[in-house]
Amino acid sequence: MELTKEQQAILDGEKGETLAKVMKTLVMYGELFGATKMVPVTSKHNHLVTSFGLKALGPVYEMMNELIEAGAVSQQTFSADPRPLDKNVPSNFLLDFIFKNFMYSRQDFYEGQLQKLGLMDKDAFTCACYLDEVGNKPQKGEILSWAESSAVVYANSVLGARCNRNSGLIDLMGSVVGFVPYFGLLTDEGRKASWIVEIRTAKKPEAQLLGSAIGMKVMEDVPYVKGLDKWLGTELDDAACTYLKDFGAATASNGAVGLYHIDNLTPEAKELGEALIKDGAQVYVIDDAELERVYKGYPVMWKKENQKPKLCFMGCPHMTLQQLKDWTDKVEASLKEAGNKKVLIPTVFTAPTAVLKEFEKTPYAARLKATGVITSYICPLMYMNNPLAGKMPVITSSNKLRTYTTARYYTDEEILAQITKGGKA
Repeated sequence: MELTKEQQAILDGEKGETLAKVMKTLVMYGELFGATKMVPVTSKHNHLVTSFGLKALGPVYEMMNELIEAGAVSQQTFSADPRPLDKNVPSNFLLDFIFKNFMYSRQDFYEGQLQKLGLMDKDAFTCACYLDEVGNKPQKGEILSWAESSAVVYANSVLGARCNRNSGLIDLMGSVVGFVPYFGLLTDEGRKASWIVEIRTAKKPEAQLLGSAIGMKVMEDVPYVKGLDKWLGTELDDAACTYLKDFGAATASNGAVGLYHIDNLTPEAKELGEALIKDGAQVYVIDDAELERVYKGYPVMWKKENQKPKLCFMGCPHMTLQQLKDWTDKVEASLKEAGNKKVLIPTVFTAPTAVLKEFEKTPYAARLKATGVITSYICPLMYMNNPLAGKMPVITSSNKLRTYTTARYYTDEEILAQITKGGKA
């Protein structure tokens, strides 16, 4: 790898041993993927994926201390993925005992380290850092050093920023040293599509289900999606961005997609069109039957398939302000239709703290609370990682949560029917 004089000086230790080790790590990481140079990180803020104070992450805390003591802190302020704990989320003595003594016992200590390293503010914990209320939305063409898969795919695809699917701590290292290796999705060639996905559904496809189908088919490749603009339009308005948030999270977790292009909608597709498609690209046709096939293929991880759900999680990735409002309307209407006053299954809607604060300023907050729905800032995935929680029959409309935990996936319509009427749609 060819380094600039500044980069070589850092590697040679002119700015201290700690920064030299950080640069060496990034150089080795880049060389593994064929990078020939390092490029500056140009975004105003960074985003870290590691947000949880797991007892087992001793080496991480040691590395963090070394960075802090050497003054090798982030050159950007940053947000981080959601916190794993919230006393408002349904739990019990045994669950809490495991959470606090065997899993996230070092949460407060770790958050203190993050603040010293450059955390944006004490509540800057969310997987949807790009939402306006949070304040970490990169611009088109900016180079990022992120790792959270759902945030990376959104930044690349919807915002037109440039970021590889980095691993945890590599995201922090890129921000600390101010450079990342140039390969993959940072390059023009790496952003071209090797798949054409043709949408031929009779109705607007469920975002999480469509993303899952595409992710499992193309894996880490870049898809160019045709026909979705019929349902989303040709402008990235709030509704389209919300749909793509959930769609992208499923492509990134059910596969390993770091970038997708939506014909006539996403920035690079609008600018370059089919010039983004590589010669010899494979074609994947998605119709209603294909989505049904994918849906029926999901394994049921519950001990008993017909168990009554004990908990429902919505918001993985975190919900937007408009989603909270829309779901308030839907839950109220469905409860009224069923003759019920409160949800029949303990239900948690998760969103960024900044979004929840704005939500509390609206009349929707009291209305949603009256239905029995709980709002929280946590990461449902981190909650489900508790072995006792993993044994619970949990339902969700998040294909990311389904993929990484024992939670069972249902469509939004089916979730609504279960939590308000006690049965499927």
